[in-house]
Amino acid sequence: MTTSPPPGSATPAGARVQTKITVPDDQQMVNLLGARDDVLKLVERSLNSDIHVRGNEITISGTPADNALAERVFAELLELVQKGEILTLDAVRRVVSMLEQGTAERPAEVLTLNILSRRGRTIRPKTVGQKRYVDAIDEHTIVFGIGPAGTGKTYLAMAKAVQALQGKQANRIILTRPAVEAGERLGFLPGTLYDKIDPYLRPLYDALHDMIDPESIPKLMAAGTIEVAPLAYMRGRAQPLTAKVLTPDGWRQIGDLAVGDLVVGSNGLPTPVLGGYPQGRRPVYRVTTQDGASTLACGEHLWTVRTPDDRSHGRPSRVVQTQEMIGQLRRGHLHRYELPLVDPVEFVPREVPIDPYALGLLLGDGCLTTSTTPSFTTADPELVEALDAAPPGNGGRGGLLIANPVTVALRELGLAGTRSETAFVPESYRLNSAAVRLAVLQGLLDSDGGPVVPRGRTCRIQYTTCSARLRDDVVFLVRSLGGVAYRHDAYALDIRLPEGLQPFRQGRKRAAYEQHGGRRPMRFIEAIEPAGETETVCIQVAAADSLYVTDDLIVTHNTLNDAFIILDEAQNTTPEQMKMFLTRLGFGSKIVVTGDITQVDLPTGTRSGLRVVQEILEGVEDVHFARLSSADVVRHRLVSDIVDAYARWDAAQQAPPVPTSLPGNRAAHGRSGRRR
Repeated sequence: MTTSPPPGSATPAGARVQTKITVPDDQQMVNLLGARDDVLKLVERSLNSDIHVRGNEITISGTPADNALAERVFAELLELVQKGEILTLDAVRRVVSMLEQGTAERPAEVLTLNILSRRGRTIRPKTVGQKRYVDAIDEHTIVFGIGPAGTGKTYLAMAKAVQALQGKQANRIILTRPAVEAGERLGFLPGTLYDKIDPYLRPLYDALHDMIDPESIPKLMAAGTIEVAPLAYMRGRAQPLTAKVLTPDGWRQIGDLAVGDLVVGSNGLPTPVLGGYPQGRRPVYRVTTQDGASTLACGEHLWTVRTPDDRSHGRPSRVVQTQEMIGQLRRGHLHRYELPLVDPVEFVPREVPIDPYALGLLLGDGCLTTSTTPSFTTADPELVEALDAAPPGNGGRGGLLIANPVTVALRELGLAGTRSETAFVPESYRLNSAAVRLAVLQGLLDSDGGPVVPRGRTCRIQYTTCSARLRDDVVFLVRSLGGVAYRHDAYALDIRLPEGLQPFRQGRKRAAYEQHGGRRPMRFIEAIEPAGETETVCIQVAAADSLYVTDDLIVTHNTLNDAFIILDEAQNTTPEQMKMFLTRLGFGSKIVVTGDITQVDLPTGTRSGLRVVQEILEGVEDVHFARLSSADVVRHRLVSDIVDAYARWDAAQQAPPVPTSLPGNRAAHGRSGRRR
């Protein structure tokens, strides 16, 4: 493109001058003018300069300022053509509008910023406001898109979510809306729960179908990769106040936890609690695994699971809700949902008065009544030698087999006087390092356990005791080391430990176990049953995978990590709902909140959470408020005019009334009334 300079070195501001633009490429010229010269005609109507075209030369006549604008318009349109874009009348209008507004962004950059492409259709911003909104989503963790209908708030947020999913920047998409429209209540709508909420979520489904192959959407939703739910579902993920959570110091009730407290994550290490959120009285379910473990959780509580299909296809774990698994727990004779197992837990190390392996042997085959010198009875000389060789406790109590120190140690541990049916593992050993717990377990298994090799099957570990308390303690030791323990009968256990943990020290048992190998421990969900209603709470933990350990060392999930979360129609949230939603944010996640504060459907007197949050979070780092206007409307041109008309009307309604008469006149009218 070439431009001829205006004649003369100095031109009066109001004088008319000519500017010529030459387009060397014939096809580019054809595209620049449009079919039947419709692009050229629109440019002529939009500008003050006169436009004449002859061949590949465009002549612009007008004032220097008008010509400069016309030159920029043609330069931007030509750049769009050179980038392979087909000029539309809408694109021309937007180019002219952006240049007249004097925005810093060039129209050609705005209109060629591709977000997604599918089946020859490209999704991109169409206005400067939309581009700034899209850029803000890239640059900030939480973005509020506030503006009138038709400005592309939800659609562009959805496109960025799909882009993040396809680009592996997010593992899942969560789409949510408050189910509130003009005072309607879900309970009075016909059909099932999903029939009731479907109309509210339909705009999100429709946008999703524009961006992803419709055939793959049900699969993505079934896998938990895409979750579409009313806002009320986002507040779930709750357990009863009395549910136990494992901490580095032992069990605590979840209702007693506070921000900053440490709990045990799925990796067996401490992770801090970032928040606790009361959820009120809610229906709960008892979730039971095939090894007899169980815990209580609400229907919306999250679980990280893996199905047989996931394993066979090498897919990672998925996240599902309790209620999604009900009625789907088996496929044929196979369990469907496998839960992760905790890695060996590292409790705070403690000093112990008796060597942990020796204590395991004594609990299995020892006499601890202390009415006589504590003794150990076995027909296996290897165990006798192991007990003799065991070092004294690292608490400095002296030689292990000297009666008096051992008796003192047993009394200190609360074991003095116990018998076979009342034996137990003291807390200082149960809640100790993984090495101490494994040593205790090895002593117990060397004395009262052994490898069992059924014909045609892998080796398992069996343990037998006549003490119910000791049986439960062994179950805890196994589970805290990342294994599973099944009750064979009242006092017999079948045990599986993770690879790398040797259950035996005795040579014969160890050799048999190593020869036949052990199957990896697995924990599946066996049953989900209603368990009434109770007060509940949810916690947010700092673990990267959002997992923590609850009752019976079940690993459960409670926040939204690595997710792209969109809250649509946010003007219909209450301030409390908005706070609840924003505090669900997990690590690696991004939140986009969209809404129009002029279209609030909340009951009279209820403040919109979208209005309130602007007062609270304005200026907070990594939180951005993108405000779109009628200039960003991308629907029919009338929509923009309608939005502006309503804005003017609202402003007029809020303006103070204008007096219709002077004070003197009102006084005169008053006197006239008194005379009558």
